[in-house]
Amino acid sequence: MKSPIKYLSFSFTVLSLFSCAEKTAQKPNVLFISVDDLNDWVGALGGHPQAITPNMDRLFQKGVLFTNAHAAQPVSTASRNSLLSGLHPCTTGWYASTESYRKNYDEVMQGNMMMPEYFKENGYETLACGKVFHNGDCDFPGKKDQFWTETSPKFWNQMEAHIEDAGYGYRGHMFYPFPAGGGQLVEAYGEDTIVNYYQKVNRFYSLCGGPLEDSQIPSKGMFDEQIAAWAVNKIKEKHDKPFFLAVGFLRPHVPYTAPKRYFDMYDPDSLIMPDIPADEMKDIPMYGKTLAFGSSPRGDWYDIQQVKDAHRELVHAYLACITFVDEQIGKVIKALEESGQMDNTIIVLYGDHGQHLGEKYHFRKQALWEESTRVPLFFRIPGAMDEGKSSHTPVSLLDIYPTLLKACQLPANEKNQGTDLSPIIRDVSIQREKPVLISWYYKNFAVRSEHWRYIRYRDGSEELYDHHNDPGEHINLASDARYDDIREWHRNYIPTEVALPSGSTVWEGDKMEQLYKLWSETDSVPTWLR
Repeated sequence: MKSPIKYLSFSFTVLSLFSCAEKTAQKPNVLFISVDDLNDWVGALGGHPQAITPNMDRLFQKGVLFTNAHAAQPVSTASRNSLLSGLHPCTTGWYASTESYRKNYDEVMQGNMMMPEYFKENGYETLACGKVFHNGDCDFPGKKDQFWTETSPKFWNQMEAHIEDAGYGYRGHMFYPFPAGGGQLVEAYGEDTIVNYYQKVNRFYSLCGGPLEDSQIPSKGMFDEQIAAWAVNKIKEKHDKPFFLAVGFLRPHVPYTAPKRYFDMYDPDSLIMPDIPADEMKDIPMYGKTLAFGSSPRGDWYDIQQVKDAHRELVHAYLACITFVDEQIGKVIKALEESGQMDNTIIVLYGDHGQHLGEKYHFRKQALWEESTRVPLFFRIPGAMDEGKSSHTPVSLLDIYPTLLKACQLPANEKNQGTDLSPIIRDVSIQREKPVLISWYYKNFAVRSEHWRYIRYRDGSEELYDHHNDPGEHINLASDARYDDIREWHRNYIPTEVALPSGSTVWEGDKMEQLYKLWSETDSVPTWLR
């Protein structure tokens, strides 16, 4: 797979990139903004043509936007701990819950530091608010003070009782409020069924959305509004050291709820719905179908179709949540501008992974297709950037850690498995040939290059998509002999040695494996997935 483009080496081209920053005595601040479950439905990325995101679009004109950026694994726990540790899930075994990560944290992190700890050890004041790690400011008991100088309150711990009651026992309190009546899947199954059978064992009904009246909103505002306010106050304070301020916004994570005024900005009847061919799943391997099935007992796609207009309501709600969080981002950026620190602050903004809204008959992240893995990734590095430009070269969220170290003139962390993006930020015409490696649980991989996506599941089944001609990934070319060379080129980037899930000594299977075996042995793949 040769290209006429001359690819530049990343090894020695970065020596002079930040020379003007090196002339200043004060190291730059870092504003580190993460947005939960934000896919490419942002104006500048074009994932949905009707998305209203004026604040992000304006910000993206002040730095460099990577339009082909991907999570190392499309779920919050793995993605966030991967980019913050600088290590890929396939080398750590950190695929599933943070509880399992704690079993081998000391072994995995030997000789390494989480990103905020590295900045703290190198003279930074490290501040965190909202969802930075999966559980907020830290996923590892006893480590928070190593990572952070100061953290915000967990605003969701002060939730009013009537707001909590509307969530039917959903354990992710940071993601409240729920819509009136509990949402679309509570409607599909019935309140009694949810309470009696699913409230304690399954949280599938969080796939819902709708507008919130004032009475449904916490008295101090949506949690993202409180997160933005805390961050704004910290920016306004006087700091004796350079700061590393991590701001983790929660929307557009499910449930897709936001104040009603953000819903009113969209006309639900004229919304453009995702393109989903009737035969979407015909060429998808069995493992891929298990991912598409989702979390509800009968499958997410099936259940959403049982409620009139539910699919359109979810698209409407997701867009409204994006516009809502865009406004919170705007508040933080405005505070930075008004503080006079904009020209001495590096900004990075990213989504931790993507989200499906029905594409591939799927309504979650947790898959290896484009909608699950593609995210916004933006850098503003004053004095060392191709301002207002974008790059389509494939990059990973793993690349954030080494890029920030270089931008802040800190020693390189030799444990980082990502690549410093400084050369591309300086000159977006530079491209790199190496694709992005993405995992989903144990031994399931996607490889995303500039124009192709290759997927290989643990049983050896494959998918291959040509993004030149099929950006929606509707035609699987893996069995087409004309593309054997392309498939082989991508396959060579899949590692041969892969870490077992953390805490395991042998592979014992998972829910994906169980569903695969059930369907294979009983020929019981749901009709809508065939």
